[in-house]
Amino acid sequence: MSPAGGVPTAVPAPPPAGDAAAQALSAVLHALPRADGGPPVTVPRDPAREAAERELSRRMYHENDPGLLRRALDAFWEWIGKLLDAASSATPGGGLGLLVIVLAAVALLGALWWRLGSPRRGPASTAPLFDDRPRSAAEHRAAAEAHAARGHWNQAVQERMRAVVRSLEERALLDPRPGRTADEAAAEAGRTLPAHTGRLRAAARDFDDVTYGGRTAAPETYHRLAQLDRDLERTRPVLMSSSPHPAHSARQGAAE
Repeated sequence: MSPAGGVPTAVPAPPPAGDAAAQALSAVLHALPRADGGPPVTVPRDPAREAAERELSRRMYHENDPGLLRRALDAFWEWIGKLLDAASSATPGGGLGLLVIVLAAVALLGALWWRLGSPRRGPASTAPLFDDRPRSAAEHRAAAEAHAARGHWNQAVQERMRAVVRSLEERALLDPRPGRTADEAAAEAGRTLPAHTGRLRAAARDFDDVTYGGRTAAPETYHRLAQLDRDLERTRPVLMSSSPHPAHSARQGAAE
């Protein structure tokens, strides 16, 4: 009810919840004063709200709004903050306890990486062992020794493995085949040199690791491969004979 002697006026209804600027503008439009000093011109709530939203949707009100990337980053960091708050509240010792746990996890991962190195390759490579002009075993050995003298252990391991395979080809223990892989050479050589099968396969794995697996060879890897090369040079092959066993021949002759 209006004061005594006054003119009844419309009391604006509270605007709906929403943007603060839209609420303020909606309240102004809901009870517009008259220029002649008469009672305010009232506007229904819904049209006032729609008029406020149209007004505030104009570009001039949004020139300084943050961009889509900024809003996404703000939402992301807000989510991270909530996640850390929840984790710290559930961790004994609060934020300090959470920090200790995170540092311990990082230290454990670092120790595992230092101890085990990068993940080893899964399947064996199918790339050929020799990728340039044919060279003799002696040439590959000389190249390997030159790389080793400079501390280039990856290249030294590669050249020494090629020297091993080329030496076996020169001794006719392997058929020369340009497209042969290190794994195939080790498997084929192991049939005629069974005493060195395990070392040949290990050498092929070392070659694949440094050539295709992204690993770094150690000096011990090269020295182990060089020793295998020297041992193979002194090893006599095991030749598979196609003649029947003497005892079997004797039994067969007695039967006849």
